[in-house]
Amino acid sequence: MATSSTRDNTISARALAIASSVLAAAAAGMVFQIYGAADGVGFLDVLRSTLIFFSTWWLAWGAATALLGLTARQRPQVACNAGAITGRTVVIVPVYNEDPRVTFARIAAMDASIIATRAGAQVDFAVLSDTRDEKIALQEQHWFARLLARQNGEGRMFYRRREKNTGRKAGNIEEFITTSGGAWDYAVILDADSLMEGETIIEMIRRIEAAPKLALLQTLPRVVGATTRFGRAMQFAAGFHSPIFARGLAATQGRTGPFWGHNAIVRIRAWAESCGLPELPGRAPFGGHIMSHDYVEAALLARAGWLVRLDDDLEGSYEEGPENIIDHAKRDRRWCQGNLQHSKLVAAPGLKLWSRFVFLQGIFAYIAPLIWLAFIAASIAAVYWVEIPDYFPEANWPFPTFPNDQTPKAIGLAVGVFGLLVMPKLLVALDAIFTGRSRGFGGIGGSLRAVFTELALSSLIAPILMAFQSRSVLQVLLGRDGGWPPNNRGDGGLDISEAWAAGRWITWLGLLCIIATHVLAPVLTLWLLPVALPMVAAPLLIWWTSRSVSQSSFPVPEDTTIPPILSRHNAVLAAWATPATAAAAPLMAEAKLG
Repeated sequence: MATSSTRDNTISARALAIASSVLAAAAAGMVFQIYGAADGVGFLDVLRSTLIFFSTWWLAWGAATALLGLTARQRPQVACNAGAITGRTVVIVPVYNEDPRVTFARIAAMDASIIATRAGAQVDFAVLSDTRDEKIALQEQHWFARLLARQNGEGRMFYRRREKNTGRKAGNIEEFITTSGGAWDYAVILDADSLMEGETIIEMIRRIEAAPKLALLQTLPRVVGATTRFGRAMQFAAGFHSPIFARGLAATQGRTGPFWGHNAIVRIRAWAESCGLPELPGRAPFGGHIMSHDYVEAALLARAGWLVRLDDDLEGSYEEGPENIIDHAKRDRRWCQGNLQHSKLVAAPGLKLWSRFVFLQGIFAYIAPLIWLAFIAASIAAVYWVEIPDYFPEANWPFPTFPNDQTPKAIGLAVGVFGLLVMPKLLVALDAIFTGRSRGFGGIGGSLRAVFTELALSSLIAPILMAFQSRSVLQVLLGRDGGWPPNNRGDGGLDISEAWAAGRWITWLGLLCIIATHVLAPVLTLWLLPVALPMVAAPLLIWWTSRSVSQSSFPVPEDTTIPPILSRHNAVLAAWATPATAAAAPLMAEAKLG
């Protein structure tokens, strides 16, 4: 149970993050009021101030989280069962049209890693298939048979395929917990691309067994296996920056921690009692089954009085990430719809106040790009309807200067926004240098080079991602259901025709923005180019970032020291590269779940 000191620390962290982000947002909003006060504050001034307030608050919240992560050095002592493990654990692996050879090789590697710990814990595996493709389903049965033969898994490895994928992943897990969960005390929930060291799984079991009120323990997965420019940049950012942000997140969330849907352990009794998900009223995209189920499940556990915790110190937890902008946008489209669904849950009875705040944050994460676009539109309107007619009614504006001497306002805003985006990452880089953590990321020189390269790349593709996010929000608001497309694994390379087909609409949008701005408010044209030009070049950037790059571009520790679980996985894949004999891999019927 958390001590009063832990609760006090959480309250202090939340208060500090909220106060600092609100003050930064208020300061940004006041810029427009101060510069407009000399000639009166009009509607557009108030509108722009409001839009900047909310946009800056979102950026400042991320910066505050990073600063908390940098200062929250001392974690409270984590209780851990040092004796014999008595509870039974099942590792749940939901699959949906995945490559079964790769997925089942991951299970073989994790099982071997758990056995190698000699912890004496009973850890079983359950593959829960929602695969719709009959050919892939037959392959799943084939490779599951080979998994059983390799790991001697009869009686502790199970496979079942649902006839209907009601509720998608959340419904898949709920059905398993309802029908078979009573056989186990804990469940480690993974994705099909998850990998975890056996020692990590055992440590999670020991921690949840030592804390009777702990219902969910979330790890921070590290991204592995990336090969493209986009994938390597995201992998570097996840390994280099995310641990600091996660520490800050853990400080603010406290007992009402996050759940990211995978690479976590749950207490089955708590889950069964608390996490039955409702079907939202109305039709999709806002109604129907809850898509972003993980944060809802965490909120339901907290509502029932259970502890939900993020332990950012746990190592040995891995996942894969999207290898190109298109795959990222497809996954983000699903998250967008799921997060906007939470608007129907914010006022649900009994939820913790912080859970409601987290729902609002998730919604705002997807509304924020539209707010930025609205600010740009309001600025163009202000120049066209107010500032130019009032001060220079017959002027032609080929230069990047503002009427009424408002250039300092634009420069100050740009510097402030840039600082909130860049400053946290630079501080993380300095922290990594002083603590020695940079050694795993290419040393001081290599890590700094990667940080600045990732910042430059992020700045280039940010307008493209903003366009995709804005389109996703508008699609949901217009009632379009995005469904649940399967994730693309493996090679993420795109040819130029694929990139053009996916990004040409962003090119036309960027050109339209430049032309409209030049016609309506030419003074703003050059200020808009850092956003509009990457949009015009979207297909080229989508193609270029999907190209393979060397490891030296974005070095990570896993490049030089391959984690044991990855080595095990590679070894299984190599062994399974040749066809199995009929005796080793008979085609089998579904194994009955225990």
